[in-house]
Amino acid sequence: MKKRIERQIASVVIATGVSSVVTQLLVIREFLSQFQGNEFVIALILFNWLLLGGIGTLLAGAAGKKAGPGRLAWISLALAGLSPLELLGIRGLRETCFIHGSAVGFYPTLAFSFLTIAPYGLLLGFALPYSLATARNLLPAYTGTRIYITDNIGDVLGGALFSFVLVLLVSPLQAVLIANLPLLVAACWIHPSPLWSRSSIAPMALSALVLLAAGAAVEKSTLVLAGKQLAYYHESLYGRIEVFKDREQYTLVLDGKPMYSSENTNIAEETVHYPLSQPNRVNTVLMISAEGGVMTEAEKYHPESVDYLEIDAALTDAVFQFGLIKKIPGLHVIHQDGRAYLKKTDKKYDAILVNLPEPDTFQVNRFFTDRFFMLAKNRLEPGGILSFSVEGYANYLNDAQIEKISSLYRTARLHFAHVLMLPGQKVFFLCADFPPSTDIPRRLDEKKIETGYIRGFYYGNLTDDRIAALHRRIKPDAPLNRDYAPQLIRLMFSDWFAKFSTSPKGFIAVTALLLTLYLFFITREELVLFSTGFMAMGSEILVIFAFQMFLGYIYFQIGLIVTVFLAGLLPGAVFGESLRRRSRMVLLLGDGTLIGLLILFIAAVIFMGDRLPMTAYLLFGFAVSVACGCQFPAALYLQGSGKPAAIRAFSSDLIGAAFGTLITSVVLIPYAGIAWTAVALILLKTISFIVTRTGHDKPF
Repeated sequence: MKKRIERQIASVVIATGVSSVVTQLLVIREFLSQFQGNEFVIALILFNWLLLGGIGTLLAGAAGKKAGPGRLAWISLALAGLSPLELLGIRGLRETCFIHGSAVGFYPTLAFSFLTIAPYGLLLGFALPYSLATARNLLPAYTGTRIYITDNIGDVLGGALFSFVLVLLVSPLQAVLIANLPLLVAACWIHPSPLWSRSSIAPMALSALVLLAAGAAVEKSTLVLAGKQLAYYHESLYGRIEVFKDREQYTLVLDGKPMYSSENTNIAEETVHYPLSQPNRVNTVLMISAEGGVMTEAEKYHPESVDYLEIDAALTDAVFQFGLIKKIPGLHVIHQDGRAYLKKTDKKYDAILVNLPEPDTFQVNRFFTDRFFMLAKNRLEPGGILSFSVEGYANYLNDAQIEKISSLYRTARLHFAHVLMLPGQKVFFLCADFPPSTDIPRRLDEKKIETGYIRGFYYGNLTDDRIAALHRRIKPDAPLNRDYAPQLIRLMFSDWFAKFSTSPKGFIAVTALLLTLYLFFITREELVLFSTGFMAMGSEILVIFAFQMFLGYIYFQIGLIVTVFLAGLLPGAVFGESLRRRSRMVLLLGDGTLIGLLILFIAAVIFMGDRLPMTAYLLFGFAVSVACGCQFPAALYLQGSGKPAAIRAFSSDLIGAAFGTLITSVVLIPYAGIAWTAVALILLKTISFIVTRTGHDKPF
């Protein structure tokens, strides 16, 4: 009987872990698609998710002796039923609360994510300690560490299931259905009444199953935009690809951002002819991503080869299927990360055209740093040219835009003798070792290139006075944009607030106040777990961003990093439990190990950079999670191992992880860079080490 109860509880906890991790990853992807999100949006989602989980954990303290298998089964089924409603709610309420296609500010995004995540997040946070309370009522010797270990098993299985199976084979709501089936079975198994009993849980289980199946059935219809026909939909490894048809025009949307259009002649002409009109010859061209119609314009120069780089094969399939890009003679499609390609290839180009969105993510920012400009310069033929663009202006630049353009200009000038900026629908940067001409129509006439938009409107839009005025706005002391110190990310974050006439100061002040109040009332052991949660998520984000910066964004590998961070918690917890009678030593050893690992990691990143192999990131992530995992049972033992202590421990870990995610993503890396972020995490763990070393029996 005892073994059966243990297996039933373990099955529910593991199934909940699988379901919750898959749901969390899908929620992140959904917000990225609906809000054209970046790392800041991801940080807000994870912060709210973890914070709500911590609050839900605290609420479970009132469960007491009322906790039992029947109520746990109902909670589990409620979680399963809420999963599809979570995703559908984000899609439906986005269109209800905000104007379709409009940008959404920081505070509305924060509030929307908090409110939409709240029902699931609170119940999920409540479920784990409630499972412990149920186990304790039936098996008094059941420990909080056992629940922690069992939950880790479910989390690891969920991360692996999503990253290596579901994302390859099914759509989001189909993935939700599959991931929650084990939870339905586990809930029915743990319920004390048989399925055919009058008090059976069967109606609730059936309702949850209907919700899951209905979500998968109506999924495609929830993506249709008013007045537009959804011509194509695919969930690729790298994002959501949608093609909408409006009369005869097709528009490809990637993660909520319009990327290609069949009626985009103006931008296509500017993108191609501004740079390609400059060199005396154009035999070889490299395009890092593209715009609709660019190949048609590039063909006018009769190049021998055009290498088109796009990491997502599914994206290029859709682009060619709907004629958004023309297949021209000499075109070679290469499915590889742009920076990784430039690092490895020996081929030289007459022109390199970067056609990427705004550098508002760490992934895109990698193509606007000093190291990228150096790579591009080394792959240009003598007399070659590099071009890229950022959002332009009509007659006004705000302070954040001036800082952005100034930073880009100064960074590009580190490697190119001349950088010409042309203001228009976008600000185009032409980088070369010869002075680019501002008289683009004359250069096109010399090459006998026919255009429509440039020939008719260039002289009226891009006057010499307007070009000179833009160059006069450049700040000579603007910070350089480097891999280690991504200044553009900070500037884009500031610009996000500037667009909505708001400031991050209020949010930072409130966050600092709440954090101070929380830290004032917790014990020393809870402080250690808070810092451990902070360190675990902070290090995970640090690794992912460093990996993106140096090795490129490859979905499988980043999914593997996340899974490795989850996997290390399990052996760590087992090790910590085996030494629980020497818990103070375990806490000190864990803190010392984390400090040492971060010192080694940042030294390796600084001195090796993109020569650091992927295995180093995985080993670091696993070692950090092992050290973090061993501290949970040690801190729990020092607090008495009872249910109240376990609830406080779970809550401290989650709240620490929430603040670690937010502060590392939004403040430390953008404003301080990789190295100083690691230093900040080291200082936090040093404080934890000192607090543990000076005693553990007094409140902090």
